Amino acid sequence: MFTFPKPYDVVVIGAGHAGIEAALASARLGAVTAVISQNLDTIGQMSCNPAIGGLAKGHMVREIDALGGAMGLNTDATAIQFRMLNSAKGPSVRAPRAQCDKKAYQFRMKWLLERTPNLDLHQGNIAGITVEKDRVVGVSTSLGVAFRAKAVVITTGTFMRGLLHVGLQNQKGGRMGDATSTLSDSLRDLGFHVERFKTGTPARLNGRSLDFDVCERQDGDDPAPRFSYLADTLTREGDDIFTLNPWGDPEFRIRQLPCWITYTNPQTHDLIRSNLDKSPMYAGRIEGIGPRYCPSIEDKVVKFAEKERHQVFLEPEGRHTTEFYVNGVSTSLPFEVQLDFLRSIKGMERCEIIRPGYAVEYDYCVPTQLFPTLETKRIENLYFAGQINGTSGYEEAAGQGLIAGANAALKLHGRSPLLLKRSEAYLGVMIDDLVTKGTTEPYRMFTSRAEFRLLLRQDNADLRLTPLGEAYGLVDGFRRDRTRRRAAELAEVLQMADTERFGEVTLGKWLRRPESSWRNLPSEWLARYDGEIWEMAETDLKYEGYIRRQESEVERTARLEEKTLPAWINYDEISGLKREAKAKFSSVRPATLGQASRIEGITPADISILLIFLEKGRRTRVEPGD
Repeated sequence: MFTFPKPYDVVVIGAGHAGIEAALASARLGAVTAVISQNLDTIGQMSCNPAIGGLAKGHMVREIDALGGAMGLNTDATAIQFRMLNSAKGPSVRAPRAQCDKKAYQFRMKWLLERTPNLDLHQGNIAGITVEKDRVVGVSTSLGVAFRAKAVVITTGTFMRGLLHVGLQNQKGGRMGDATSTLSDSLRDLGFHVERFKTGTPARLNGRSLDFDVCERQDGDDPAPRFSYLADTLTREGDDIFTLNPWGDPEFRIRQLPCWITYTNPQTHDLIRSNLDKSPMYAGRIEGIGPRYCPSIEDKVVKFAEKERHQVFLEPEGRHTTEFYVNGVSTSLPFEVQLDFLRSIKGMERCEIIRPGYAVEYDYCVPTQLFPTLETKRIENLYFAGQINGTSGYEEAAGQGLIAGANAALKLHGRSPLLLKRSEAYLGVMIDDLVTKGTTEPYRMFTSRAEFRLLLRQDNADLRLTPLGEAYGLVDGFRRDRTRRRAAELAEVLQMADTERFGEVTLGKWLRRPESSWRNLPSEWLARYDGEIWEMAETDLKYEGYIRRQESEVERTARLEEKTLPAWINYDEISGLKREAKAKFSSVRPATLGQASRIEGITPADISILLIFLEKGRRTRVEPGD
């Protein structure tokens, strides 16, 4: 075994969306960091749809950006279509989504990592984790190279014992064309509980073989909603070509490309039904559990048999390719069956498959084995982020990566961890769900998972989180000053709403009316502040009662979060607790009474017993060793 001569503070395994944010956060906090990927040419690769954002996911991207992460700005620099979803609905469920140029996104992320201080890139397939006295000390590759590290963040995506299925044929791989990883064998040997999930992807088609004239055109929004609060800093001067449009204008502009909509039909469904015996899912060849919320076209046809058609979105994969992603028809049927049913769809009668759809099974580690910092409970200074924790989606992975990478560096520096509450961020909701409840299917974020979603809007992520990012050193002075200015401007508009009059009433009273819109205000008022500031002010005023109610609920639940549960508690010795409650408390090891109350199956009676136990312990000052 050859030991690499340079020791690292933090080693990040994997360079997908979780690995990128983990490495950047760690390096920003001053930790000497290495990224080790089995293929450095696939940094930031979008294995499925080259799209960022969407419902709840768009909220998380803006939160990642507010904490200094890279996903939002990289999306703004490389996207080919932007839309604000649910724009006609309430503000808590509006969310940005962008279709990206797949290769531009990937290349720019690699460029960003390569120029980041404190960060090295290495190519290698990690075969094992080196542990001494229950603490990680390094990793080793399949070529016999050992890297020393004080902390390790594992972000392996779908590569741990990945198995690809097309029809009844299968082959090893974490992604079509890429190798697999045996790292989960090492994790099992270390005592981790490893399970198996499944996901899938549709075919990619040659755009020249599609008839867009018979499809419904879907254009992006104008003006384009952006993800990063620093999107306006993307210019030609002093930056790389990856931040530019292809025409080299000195000012960054967006030239959006259309997507297209078509539909399956009864013939499509008949072709799929008649070939279900060739589907690995329906033939019993797949063990892993797949995502309910993103079913394959086989599942759609079987489980929604009453539906005569399903939407199909034809989405370009980039400016400089004719490849199209066929959103809505994820499949693992044989190649010939895929071609037949795709050609039964309007506009796709002569389609040519460039890459077939497939299903992939992979190992993941049950996330209740983690602390809220995403450090494992079993091995000190070992962190998990992304699909290894049972999640699905680029945005969920990136958010976990940022938190895990930051906490790895913070712990090495002897600083307090970065912990986001459910009332502070969607990222906090996601991590609390994972480490408290676990997941029985690939976890995806929804707005319905957040009980305080009116406070966690996509438009106020910087006001919520950038001050926290500043306190931990994750954001620079420019972003800090930008956020402070936005906060001051919002405060000015809200004050103006109480003092200025619009017609016969105050501006605030006028904006509170359901039919009123800030866009109808006098131009001299609108010119004083950015449109997003006016929209935030209108939302705060229109939903003032609901916002106050949620803030009161946050204060009430905060009391439970403030009651910490000592790590030394032996739940088996607490009289009055049901056997099931003892087992769940012992497994999760909740950090606070609030977290304990959210464990699945735990009742208010169980929490009351814990409260009595804690109060008794305080009175008698019983601690281990007494």
